[in-house]
This record gives sequence, structure tokens and C-alpha cells, in this order.
Amino acid sequence: MNPDVKRWDGILLPFQVNDLPKIMPQVVAGKRPLKSVTMAEARLNTQQVFYAVNDFFIGAKSHISARYEIRHGTRHEQHSSSGGIVSTGLGSTGWLRSILTGSQIIASASHGRPPVIDKYKPVPWDTNHLLFSVREPFPSKNSQAGLIFGQVTTDNPLKLTSQMAENGVIFSDGIESDFAEFNSGASATILPSKRHGLLVV
Repeated sequence: MNPDVKRWDGILLPFQVNDLPKIMPQVVAGKRPLKSVTMAEARLNTQQVFYAVNDFFIGAKSHISARYEIRHGTRHEQHSSSGGIVSTGLGSTGWLRSILTGSQIIASASHGRPPVIDKYKPVPWDTNHLLFSVREPFPSKNSQAGLIFGQVTTDNPLKLTSQMAENGVIFSDGIESDFAEFNSGASATILPSKRHGLLVV
């Protein structure tokens, strides 16, 4: 339900409270259309498994730099960054969109071009891949910044290994309080889940 149509776009909240008396009986009777939603899955080497409808955040608990190794296909790098997100199609309408929009505007301005706004197209919600993006990667003698965006598939998952002594975390869907520790020695493999959500439309 969209709690305030004047404040929220309602991309993921298509209904208002007044719609409930009509919609709920249709849902119960199986007469309401449903949309399949791809979910993301994170498998940790601690045997923990987490799921996300929108996205995973992998990084540090605070504003300090997150340090980790990232692997995708045959490529791998050492990173120092503000962490990364791995987004589903559903999540591509939110956090990922804000990251890419900011990146496009900064890149345009730094080359003296007018900013390109609202050209971003979210990924279909039932797509069979995820997208990852690294936030504020810092290139140095010990860290690289080449592997910062790409597609994640079942055959080509994203793998991260923590190099943080403490305060490393993984959480899903913006729920910071429900996190898995991601400190030195922890590794995570992230890929599209076999689980799918169903969204009433």
C-alpha cells in the first residue's frame, strides 16, 4: 500500500488503502494478476544463506572504507570502497538507480557536458540476472577500481572475500539491523535465487 501518494512515487506500491476491499477478495479467490519477481541469494562460507527482494549491501557498518577481494568470472581485484550493492530487477528502481544516476551526472559534469538525467531504464522485475555496483571505489597501490559494475548470473556469480578486521556486514533490502557479519575470512557468493516472489498487480 502506498501510505502517501503525494510523497511516494509508488513504483513498488501500486495500491492505496481504499483499494483493499476490492483487491483482497480477488487475491484470495485467485482472480488477481500476479507478477514474478526475481530474488537474490547470498551464500556465506559459514553456511548461512540470505535472500533479497531488492538488493544486498556488502561493506562496512559505518562510513569507513570497506576492504575486500571481489571476483567476477575470470577477473578479480582488491577493493577499498564504500561497499557495494547487488540489485535485483525490482531493486533496480531504487538504490541502484540512485547510484547510477549520480555517477552519470558526475561523469557528464567532469567532462563539461550537460547532466543526463532520467535516462536510466530499470531492469525487468523477472529478469534472470542481477546487477552489481561498487560505491566510491578508491584506486591506490593496494586497491583497484576496474571491476565496479556488471551482471551477475547463475553461471557467473559474484564472489567477495572480506579483508576487514571488524564491522564488515551484509544485509538485504535496506534492513541494517538484520545483518550477517562479514569480517576477515568470511566470503560470500551472490547469484540469482531459485526462489521467486509473487507481486500482486
